[in-house]
Amino acid sequence: MPSLVPGYEYDIFISYRQNDNRSGWVTEFVKALQEELSAAVKDPVSVYFDVNPHDGLQETHNVDKSLEGKLKCLIFIPILSQTYCDPKSFAWQHEFCAFNSYASEDSPGRDIKLKNGNVASRILPIRIHDLEEEDKNLLEKETGSVLRAVDFIYRTAGVVRPLRRTEDDPRANLDKTFYLDQVNKVVRTIKDLLMALQKPAGQEATTVTPAKLDGVPISMRKRIAWLAAALIIAGLGSFYLFYFAGYGQKLDKGVDRSIAVLPFENMNKDPEQDYFSNGIAEDILNHLVKVSDLKVKSRTSTLQYKGTLKTIPEIGDELGVANIVEGSVRKVGDKVRIVVQLIDARSDDHLWSETYDRDLKDVLSVQSEIAMKIASALEVRLTADEKADMQNQASQNSTAYDYYLKAREFYSRGSGDRNEIENALTLTRKALQVDPSFSRAHALMADIWFTMSAFGFDEKTWVDSVKFYSDRQFSSILPPGAHTWCWLPFSGTWET
Repeated sequence: MPSLVPGYEYDIFISYRQNDNRSGWVTEFVKALQEELSAAVKDPVSVYFDVNPHDGLQETHNVDKSLEGKLKCLIFIPILSQTYCDPKSFAWQHEFCAFNSYASEDSPGRDIKLKNGNVASRILPIRIHDLEEEDKNLLEKETGSVLRAVDFIYRTAGVVRPLRRTEDDPRANLDKTFYLDQVNKVVRTIKDLLMALQKPAGQEATTVTPAKLDGVPISMRKRIAWLAAALIIAGLGSFYLFYFAGYGQKLDKGVDRSIAVLPFENMNKDPEQDYFSNGIAEDILNHLVKVSDLKVKSRTSTLQYKGTLKTIPEIGDELGVANIVEGSVRKVGDKVRIVVQLIDARSDDHLWSETYDRDLKDVLSVQSEIAMKIASALEVRLTADEKADMQNQASQNSTAYDYYLKAREFYSRGSGDRNEIENALTLTRKALQVDPSFSRAHALMADIWFTMSAFGFDEKTWVDSVKFYSDRQFSSILPPGAHTWCWLPFSGTWET
């Protein structure tokens, strides 16, 4: 992938000591950085990351020639550890010092004036350890400026280590920093630098420089202008024919919009929270199913890929789909972060990605928003009815929705287990008590009652119950203060 600025090999070069990636910290950071970049920068950002030390640059290689192209990048990110700032270090000598020298002589310069008038260096340090004073002095002497780094450090009593993406107790960090917040800071700095490098402050972007026009006869310029105008008119005419006269719709049918939504990763790493990440993914799938132009794989087809190590192209080939949606969910208190990516299953390229930071009470609306963004990225033209269906929320009450997700998780894994089914029924009842007009909870209750036929209930009881809750699913919204009744089969009572 070429750089955003012509003449450069990469936008970003990641420099690190191979020992600092034994735990996979650098690999995880680069993955998180790329996710955030794809959500914050419109154009794809190219990143050079020597992930495999056996295939990468070694001291035995012709380092100068090998790095000559790779170091010709816009932004250099060194991962500063306790061993990085070492004159004998390969990364320090052949990457950090080499880029500092190259950038200082490069036409934009090493220090760039941003759009807001501030100045930032094209060297963007990431610090994962406290540096020894002599290492800090060496670094500042090389750059001729004070060290300004984005810290990924976790400090507690007697502990100083790299900050991890998933912390057991993130609030215990004495620095009060969160991993994804720090990634966001890095991305904002990168974005500011890229914007300044693409269009320097105080200058207007030009597509043709005056030097290229020197010596071109005026008559030739007029011919070129007329030709350009004719091409524009022809293009507009084609656009009209394709999208207004119906030709475009016929051609559009050849686009493969088959899609699968993989189970979302539970970033809390707590099995008790799996129901929440599973529920988010399933509801996004349910919104996409409402779009007639999309061919959506069922949830049962994708559950097998939860926690899989298979690649996206492998999964896409096995499922027979052209597009894959994957994501992650982190819930901390009443805050939720949802990261969603739409990927071309054949090329493994990102088509769209976004990070959503919301209050728990707002998570209901974000699912339809995500589904609409996915449809837009696949260039699906939604009908008015489809838009209305996708914007329809499961419930207006986040507590009822949480009960519903837990109930659905119990029900989906219950099969013939009476305890699981009873848990599902109890939680669904709580959801309906909080929100009596919750249509999906009524539908789930009908499904649960249908399952009751396997537990020896007489046919009239479970058939009448299924009919009752199915009817309530499609009934109008109940007025405030209304109640719904629930039959508890294992205790043999009705409760409101």
